[in-house]
Amino acid sequence: MSTEPNALCFGQEFPASGAPSLVYVEAHGLTVTFVSDTSGRRSEVASFSDLTVLAGGQDHDQLVLKWTGAQGERTIYLKNPDMIRAFRQAAPDHMADPLERAVERVRQVRHRRRMVWSAVGGVALAFMLGLWFGADLLVELAVARIPVEWEQKLGQSAYKDFLAQQEIMKEGLTVSAVDEMTHRLTAQIPDNPYKFEVTVVKSDVVNAFALPGGYIVVFTGLMKKAGNGEEVAGVMSHELNHVLQRHGLERIVKQLGLVAVVSIILGDQQGLVSLARQLGVELLTLKFSRAQETEADLTGLQLLYRAKIDPSGMISFFQRLSEKDEGRMEWFSTHPMSQGRAERLKAELVAMPKLAPVPFTFEWAKVRESLGVQPAPVP
Repeated sequence: MSTEPNALCFGQEFPASGAPSLVYVEAHGLTVTFVSDTSGRRSEVASFSDLTVLAGGQDHDQLVLKWTGAQGERTIYLKNPDMIRAFRQAAPDHMADPLERAVERVRQVRHRRRMVWSAVGGVALAFMLGLWFGADLLVELAVARIPVEWEQKLGQSAYKDFLAQQEIMKEGLTVSAVDEMTHRLTAQIPDNPYKFEVTVVKSDVVNAFALPGGYIVVFTGLMKKAGNGEEVAGVMSHELNHVLQRHGLERIVKQLGLVAVVSIILGDQQGLVSLARQLGVELLTLKFSRAQETEADLTGLQLLYRAKIDPSGMISFFQRLSEKDEGRMEWFSTHPMSQGRAERLKAELVAMPKLAPVPFTFEWAKVRESLGVQPAPVP
């Protein structure tokens, strides 16, 4: 049997904080032993007939027992659930009503407390969600504190994991064409902090995607679908600008949550790397916001212009896919397209000074033939 105090007893000779007591529920009532009595453990007995039952305590969640004995008035506070249960089971019938009223009072207080904490929790959650989803400024501050070197570590890991399961094209007309496009575009990026690495993957998926740190994947399905090199260059310019604008990093930081953002702002960039590794394959399927897609479109169009690559290729490729395939292409699962975006790009292009594009050195028809695309029949 436990000898640890399980109640507090209050009386005239006891300290204001109460005397730690060991209470036993017995057939006749209570036996109370005062464990802190310096003259030795002293006990008192209170019969059920002498007891008054109330609910009390700071939170009104304790069973309060009062009686008057030989030493004066006594008040015992029982909070231990097992002790309260034992008292209810042993109490005689005449105490049933006051016990039930006391227990009901405890239930009401606990229910009210749960409601209050639920309301407080709901308000706090709503506040945190509002702060987070409206916290683009916090995300930007966090991203600005992350060195490019850390960003490259994030993208490189996912990049290598993805390529390990793909058939990579390392040479040929297709690779040469992509290399030429990449060189033309990256040569026009002032103060470029990234060492872009572009890989061609053999797949019929009509897509290309960018990872944080400057890692780009181009699928051969995209090149088979494109009518000319300028269209592929338009897609690549769009992806390059997702990297340059650090859109992927922004999505990662926002996905990791407010705690990660605050830690990054306070200087824990390395913590980001360990946290981001937990995202795994999700890095490959980051969904960019509409504002990020629009920014990648417009800055991509401007980069094409500076590289003297016909910018209309970006618009024609998006339009052709949208109209011919009704938006069902793999490209649109991660790059939502709308007529409004196309019109915005057209308006941007019209506002630019006239450009004399410099053609690519490769022949697009031969590039497509090397991929197994048969030339269109001559009418």
